Amino acid sequence: IMKLSDGLFLDSTRKVSREFLDITYDERIVDAACMHLVMHPEKLDVLLLPNLYGDIVSDLCAGLVGGLGVVPGANLGLDAAVFEAVHGSAPDIANQNLANPTALLLSGLLMLDHIGERQRGERIRRALSKVLQDGRIRTRDLGGTATTTEFTDAICKEVEK
Repeated sequence: IMKLSDGLFLDSTRKVSREFLDITYDERIVDAACMHLVMHPEKLDVLLLPNLYGDIVSDLCAGLVGGLGVVPGANLGLDAAVFEAVHGSAPDIANQNLANPTALLLSGLLMLDHIGERQRGERIRRALSKVLQDGRIRTRDLGGTATTTEFTDAICKEVEK
């Protein structure tokens, strides 16, 4: 526990929580929160964490759902929003046709949701879900052998149906 920075964060969140009594507020030490996430992820909805803990816990959560290759990211501000794959640019596999495009596709779908165009992404969402559920075409990070192109082509074929 980093008492100085964690203390400032906790003081700030406690103050804000008093303004929103209809929202449940709970404090946990980060290691206990991680254990709870692994054992009972369905019992947690929104986590508010300082940057360092947030980065660590978000990677843990990504592991619970298949890895960084399937996790979208959304950074929402009052006047702007940025959507990105959580894994970043993945320079270690750049230009090798190995990347899982799921996180990037889901980030794009989050963007469409955010701007009120959810319906425009429904065909892509359904196609991606079907390919993932079918399981025959999976990228290396999900235990398969498909290339980025093969995985993307499978999604495109589903969209065209």
